[in-house]
Amino acid sequence: MADWNTSDIPDQRGRVVVVTGANSGLGYVTARELARKGARVVLACRSEARGAEAGDRLAAELPGAEVELGRLDLGDLGSVRDFAAWFPYERLDLLVNNAGVMALPYGTTADGFETQFGVNHLGHFALTGLLLPTLLGTPGARVVTVSSGMHALANIDIHDLNGERRYRRWIAYARSKTANLLFTHELTRRLAAHGSEVLAAAAHPGYAATNLQTAGVRMEGRRAAERIVELGNRVLAQPAEAGALPVLYAATAPEVRPDSFTGPSFAGWRGAPAPSWRAPWTLNDAMGERLWSASEQLTGVTYEALKV
Repeated sequence: MADWNTSDIPDQRGRVVVVTGANSGLGYVTARELARKGARVVLACRSEARGAEAGDRLAAELPGAEVELGRLDLGDLGSVRDFAAWFPYERLDLLVNNAGVMALPYGTTADGFETQFGVNHLGHFALTGLLLPTLLGTPGARVVTVSSGMHALANIDIHDLNGERRYRRWIAYARSKTANLLFTHELTRRLAAHGSEVLAAAAHPGYAATNLQTAGVRMEGRRAAERIVELGNRVLAQPAEAGALPVLYAATAPEVRPDSFTGPSFAGWRGAPAPSWRAPWTLNDAMGERLWSASEQLTGVTYEALKV
């Protein structure tokens, strides 16, 4: 694992993969490397234009790659349902819940949820639930959800999931990333209870240079702050190609365990994929159940096949 890289990705021919947020950054690299190994990859993107550009770029890099675009706005549950209804394959070997937003000023999704919680957690919760029958019917299927080392800043507040009492952008981000890990933990527990071999795991990229860091300050027109973030990306961050390695490892390595959390080896910051530290609250069964129940109520998506 110390020197694991993209050359170690097993043959993906015959496998169908969905990567959310695949038009740029970690999602694009993840989709590209899986396609390079022969997977048929669905680029699940909010913007059709940017998704199409990514598809063209990928086709230019990998002539003959099997990729297609599916429109998916995780901030709109109607769009999530439309994507799941459109999904044209009878198998789904890998779902990579990658897309996300970070440290945005307060806002709400189309369904009225706080944006970071709504996109980062609820959108992926709904998507996974709607695609669950196909995942359950595919031998060796995996669900990989991208969290962050920043989850350590805060546990979720089950009584204020939408940040209506007090909103602090970085705490809200951390709580959404804690939610990703609690979701993986509870999904693993429910899959095991029903004897399913679908594997749920989580990963994080460490500090990787993507447009995720600049989105919030750009939305507010804070040009000085945006330039500082861009400088940090250039000087301190590892490239998206390196940041995607823990995700690709969790998605493909044979030795990955259920409910594992993979990140960069050096202080969770950069380096080859390695087991990552996670806050104790992300392994709390009771909180996982409570978040799961709340998520079903908020999204209207119930995991009937995994009822406890």
